[in-house]
Amino acid sequence: MMADYLVNTDGQRREMLEAIGLSSSDDLYSVVPKELILQDGPDIPNGKSELEVFRLMKGIAEKNIVFKSVFRGAGAYRHYIPAIVNSVISKESFLTAYTPYQAEISQGILQSIFEYQTMICQLTGMDVSNASVYDGASAAAEAVAMCRGRDRTKVLISETMNPRVIDTVRAYCRASGFSAELIPSENGRASLDALESMLDDGTACVILAQPNYYGVIEDAGRAGALAHAKGAKYIMSVNPIAAAVLKTPYECEADIAVGEGQPLGMPLGFGGPYLGFMATTSGLMRKLPGRIVGKTDDTDGNRAFVLTLQAREQHIRREKAGSNICSNQALCAMAAAVYMAAMGPEGMAATAVQSMSKAHYLASELAKVPGFTMKYKNEFFHEFVTECPPDFSEILQYLEARGILGGLPVEDGVLWCATELNTKEEIDNLIVLLKEARIHGTSF
Repeated sequence: MMADYLVNTDGQRREMLEAIGLSSSDDLYSVVPKELILQDGPDIPNGKSELEVFRLMKGIAEKNIVFKSVFRGAGAYRHYIPAIVNSVISKESFLTAYTPYQAEISQGILQSIFEYQTMICQLTGMDVSNASVYDGASAAAEAVAMCRGRDRTKVLISETMNPRVIDTVRAYCRASGFSAELIPSENGRASLDALESMLDDGTACVILAQPNYYGVIEDAGRAGALAHAKGAKYIMSVNPIAAAVLKTPYECEADIAVGEGQPLGMPLGFGGPYLGFMATTSGLMRKLPGRIVGKTDDTDGNRAFVLTLQAREQHIRREKAGSNICSNQALCAMAAAVYMAAMGPEGMAATAVQSMSKAHYLASELAKVPGFTMKYKNEFFHEFVTECPPDFSEILQYLEARGILGGLPVEDGVLWCATELNTKEEIDNLIVLLKEARIHGTSF
């Protein structure tokens, strides 16, 4: 009887490490902060039974805090998820399905991906979508790789994008010979005057978030026009809920639209798994990473779904591939497809309007609390930045003790968020607690 897998010998491991220029497997995790690495493994005594270990791990998991009220976003958002989403994706045929290599026995999963791609195209206004990538950050970085040109090696990234996305794009750029420069910000938005001066004939692409990390709505149309005037590609990273009411990437003349799909029917889940969506114009279709599912007719004239396009270099000439992503987040894409189908255009637009309205109410009420004045005067979607008092870390602890996750401390302020799940009563209660904390302190 064969084992589940064949292990590598110590000699094989050394050979592989030498081939990539590393001395030990620990070097593979050099970018991970040392305080996050368990040097000696988990603290579980030897000789424990399966039941004892289960109880121990359950006790550890119970230390995670699930807040009743959340006023924080910064890239991952708490939205209502219709019951049908989990009902559909929990079905065995979808939950366990993997890569649909054999189309004749994979019609269900292929159709689900096709429907997902179709709805992403409708949401972004673009011509074609792939079957998804790992998350929003990798989608942005893969989009940059699509813009590779022999004489165009400069990437301009707005510094108002999510810092984690910026870090991921920069990591891709370092590995592929691109230079990455940050477009400075002004009053919470990308400075388009600075962008215009930075653009030159060596610029491969410009990437901008809409809305940006601080919730501010960018002048995305003008940014695209400036990029195209210099022959550069234009990438927009969009919040999919905001995309239901704002101008689409197509209307802003984007060449590629990307984003984090987590708001589309996926819970916060302590960090994942999430979903990166990508869509582009027909002219760039062959540069899309991963897979594209298409619809055709079989030999009997019946509707059929197939894997339409995938770059062969990803498998047999990997050193020449534009991307090495060979898979997709099929289950998460399925969740997004069910969510978008259940909500429909009107439901998603209503979610966006509710989120935006409640965020603006939250901002107006916060302005009445001493120390929490608005930092930027531009229009925003459902996130915004306020200044904060010096004791805000203690105020956060005060809120957390009462089941509320407050805004995220950022440079020179606090990033707040509201979605359709934040009720007026929750917002009013937050304001009362903040006023109490400012007047009486956080120790009572």
